[in-house]
Amino acid sequence: MRPYVILNAAMTLDGKIATATGSSNISGEEDLKRVHEIRKDCDAIMVGIGTVLADDPRLTVHKIDANPDDNPVRVVVDSKCRTPIDSRITNKDAKTIIACANEYKEDFKASDRYETFKKRGVKFFFSGDKRVDLVSLMSYLHEEGIEKLMLEGGATLNFSMIKAGLIDEIRICVAPMVVGGVNAKTFFDGEGFDTMDEAIRLELVDSFNLGMDLILTYKVLK
Repeated sequence: MRPYVILNAAMTLDGKIATATGSSNISGEEDLKRVHEIRKDCDAIMVGIGTVLADDPRLTVHKIDANPDDNPVRVVVDSKCRTPIDSRITNKDAKTIIACANEYKEDFKASDRYETFKKRGVKFFFSGDKRVDLVSLMSYLHEEGIEKLMLEGGATLNFSMIKAGLIDEIRICVAPMVVGGVNAKTFFDGEGFDTMDEAIRLELVDSFNLGMDLILTYKVLK
């Protein structure tokens, strides 16, 4: 058993989620509100450590009317235990779970950082050798009562999740802009597939305009 996983992101027409310098203000104000509606509707929101280090996000519901109980559980995939002590995802606004790999478990649990996190109520889940076992993580989150999870991952986590068959739905905002750049960040990267026959198939189930943006919703075909 695992949560129902919705991958949500905004990208440019040429498939970029950020420029090479990290600029990622892509979607309009209407789409930002849509994103927070999804957050409000989900039990948890998950990001990778790269997002935490680059953006220091709150991962709360704050662009729309909401109360503290509407904030989802914040989940960070952080194989090497690199989450900074002063990250906003460690505050009291919502519960936080950090997933780490077993290779780094003993050293991290012996550190002062671990004790500080514990005092703040942050929970840890360890799985996998050098990288977090995402299948085990999804099972653990389901046991924690998380039935619907919103994934706001970076390109590497996105690919790892979809390759493992752990994404059920993709909601994407396509903004009318082109940035180019061979080093700009794409919606998915990772090792990729060798052939088109291996590609993950999708079914378009909804589409609509939102301001200047185009919103597409796909079901992932199993």
